[in-house]
Amino acid sequence: MLVSSHFQQFFRFILLLCLGCALTACASEGASQDKEVGKKQAPPPEVVTETIATRDIPLELSFMGQTAGSREVEIRARVGGILLHRYYVEGKAVKKGDIMFEIDPASYEAALTRAKGTLHQAEAQLGQADRDHRRYAQLYKEGVIARKDLDDAITTLDTSRANLEQARGALREAELNLEWTRVEAPISGMTSQETRSEGSLIVAGTDSSLLTTMAKVDPVYVHFSMSGPEVMRLRRQRAEGKVAIAGEGDYVVRLIFPDGSEYQEPGRINFTDTQVDEKTGVVKVRAVFPNPDSEVLPGQFARVKLEGAYYVDAISIPQTSVLNTQQGNMVWALDNNNVVQPRMITLGETVGNTYLVEKGLNIGDRIITEGVITVRPGVTVQPKLAESESKSPPAAAAPQAKSAPTSATSETKPAPASTEARS
Repeated sequence: MLVSSHFQQFFRFILLLCLGCALTACASEGASQDKEVGKKQAPPPEVVTETIATRDIPLELSFMGQTAGSREVEIRARVGGILLHRYYVEGKAVKKGDIMFEIDPASYEAALTRAKGTLHQAEAQLGQADRDHRRYAQLYKEGVIARKDLDDAITTLDTSRANLEQARGALREAELNLEWTRVEAPISGMTSQETRSEGSLIVAGTDSSLLTTMAKVDPVYVHFSMSGPEVMRLRRQRAEGKVAIAGEGDYVVRLIFPDGSEYQEPGRINFTDTQVDEKTGVVKVRAVFPNPDSEVLPGQFARVKLEGAYYVDAISIPQTSVLNTQQGNMVWALDNNNVVQPRMITLGETVGNTYLVEKGLNIGDRIITEGVITVRPGVTVQPKLAESESKSPPAAAAPQAKSAPTSATSETKPAPASTEARS
């Protein structure tokens, strides 16, 4: 009776254990099936894409420069003496021909008087020599005097003529010296501070002869430099048709002051050196700006921007879409079924936050610009438009372009390229 009771309890325990194992297996199998079903029903990942198209992309070049007067002149005394007066106001504009300084003219007035007397004396001597020559010539015809006496008269006449020319030259020199005691402005422009004050002794031909400087500031020059390789690259790209300049082929030059403000008047390049400086490796360039109100002063440092150039029919892609691999630069491209495939590309210049593509992409290709690290080759993705594309019109072409370019699916408008001059 007791054995039968133990056997029944053991049988119930075995039955419950088998039932529990069966339920656990069913639950595990159900969870696995649910997980597999969920995995099969997961949606493809969403990525932001862009359709490749060509367009004209503005190219902006930026350099550091320094302003200078279009004409800078040292005002020097041509004659020596005591400086009597300064007639101009330092730092103000003067006109060509205005009297700026006066040197004591007393000694030069006396020299002019002596020169006039010497001239009258030479004229009198020439008259006497001419009369003697005529008289001796008549006497020689009559046989009264020898040939030597006539030759001496001719020599005296020629010497008197030479003395007269010398006296005229000395008179002109005395007149010029007296005239130069009044120092005139050789050009119209802005004056600088005087270097010699009234009462100073001026010695011509020495450092003390420098009285002041002045500059013509309308127009005003801006000197800057471009690196030799950059100049060669731009010339090569223009020759190949990759880069063009709008209008007549001249850059529009803009001047940016140190405080960030922009000078309103546009300028133009009027000089480019024909050789590279062997010490610095740069090419010297000069731009000219109209400056009617003298807003730009010589000696200022400012930034120079060259506008008007643009890349012709270029392909640009966001920098975020490029992956750097051991094989080179790569992007994820999509086929017609939105399947991801790697595409090797060759990059060109950097333009703002984009790269120019030289090889590897064609018009109409689609690439992933956001979400590049979440995909793998052969994965099917769900493309979506960028927010900028859905809210903004397509990117406008460069104003210099000859025709409106085709805009990309995802508008990522590149900023103009900026190149700094380096010495």
